[in-house]
Amino acid sequence: MQPEHGPDDTSPQARAFLARLYERMSPAEKLDCMRAVTLAANRLALAGLRAHHPDATEGALLLELAKRRLGEDLVRRVYGGE
Repeated sequence: MQPEHGPDDTSPQARAFLARLYERMSPAEKLDCMRAVTLAANRLALAGLRAHHPDATEGALLLELAKRRLGEDLVRRVYGGE
């Protein structure tokens, strides 16, 4: 038996609707949407780090986020340190 929804629980009708919306968007509008999603993801990630490290400075939290996203080796090469 096939599930009615995809793995993310989005119906085929909703997927089709979203696809039509995206098709109508200009590249600038798509970029604005991606920017908004990226900023929201950054805020959520920083909030999680802040909850686990309440005494850390904002700079330390941002550096930790960079390490998790880019890997420690790249962050070390770009920012130096340890």
